[in-house]
Amino acid sequence: MTSPVDPSSSTKPDLRSAAVSRSGEDRSAYVAVTVFPLLILAAFGAAMLAPEALSPLAVGTNYALGIIMFGMGLTLTVPDFALVVRRPLPVLVGVAAQFVVMPVIAWTLTRIFQLDPVLAAGVILVGCAPGGTSSNVISYLSRGDVALSVTMTSISTLLAPLMTPLLTQWLAGQYMPVDAGAMALSIVRIVLVPVIGGLVIRTLLGRFVERVLPVMPWISVLGICYVVIAVVSGSADRIATAGAIVLAVVALHNCLGYLLGYLIGRVTSHDERASRTTAIEVGMQNSGLAAGLAAQYFTAEAALPGAVFSIWHNLSGAVVAALFRRRDVRAVN
Repeated sequence: MTSPVDPSSSTKPDLRSAAVSRSGEDRSAYVAVTVFPLLILAAFGAAMLAPEALSPLAVGTNYALGIIMFGMGLTLTVPDFALVVRRPLPVLVGVAAQFVVMPVIAWTLTRIFQLDPVLAAGVILVGCAPGGTSSNVISYLSRGDVALSVTMTSISTLLAPLMTPLLTQWLAGQYMPVDAGAMALSIVRIVLVPVIGGLVIRTLLGRFVERVLPVMPWISVLGICYVVIAVVSGSADRIATAGAIVLAVVALHNCLGYLLGYLIGRVTSHDERASRTTAIEVGMQNSGLAAGLAAQYFTAEAALPGAVFSIWHNLSGAVVAALFRRRDVRAVN
């Protein structure tokens, strides 16, 4: 005969420990989304103050991007892709919106603001990039569907070698010559190979990788900082004259992506958590990749929108997460 469970000695401690664990994760995530933009802003400031000294770093941009993508691959597991089978609709809707909404918004904004062709090509390339790696943290802070976020980011990243060059050539070809084939090969080397390599290592050496996972976001943000320094130092003069309009376009691009992504999520799934995740996945781009590709295939100036987006979307993502959480508190009260 078993004795009855004493709630005061069993259930409550479990709940308290779960709450402590959850609050610890929240604090860690808040530190990430607070410190990351500050580090990127510091990189931006350093590049503006010493452009000549830092511009030689441009030669290592692709290596920095490869490290970022390898870190992303280490965070993935094979079960992350099972959602494609179990819940295909939100995944397909989110990925489709990623490669439809953001490129169309980018092209429209370049027409409305009548951007210089070089800057227009850079804005469009940002719009054609896959989902940003920091979107998973923002989804967590927003109380969205984190598993869905990881799957959407992974699928859009794996599709990037095909979708990003084709969309860029179609929409930005009127502004700048686009070698879609060469860009596709670059994305395979910079994105696909490191991501798959990270996934394989995670599968083979799971226990070891789990020990180093807490460090990976910081390595990734240092990689993004490197890209920002390399890009900004090469176009510091242009920032002084075009910085304001680029910031305006980037902010609109990002915010409209959040809004339309959320509306698409609500219309197609009617699920609040999935809709939040779709909003964040659509609005947040892998702008570091876009900046690196723009610098390689266009000009250093064309990489400016990607560098600005890298700073802006981390700041706006933290604000969006705070608004969603406040909305939950109001709903409870």
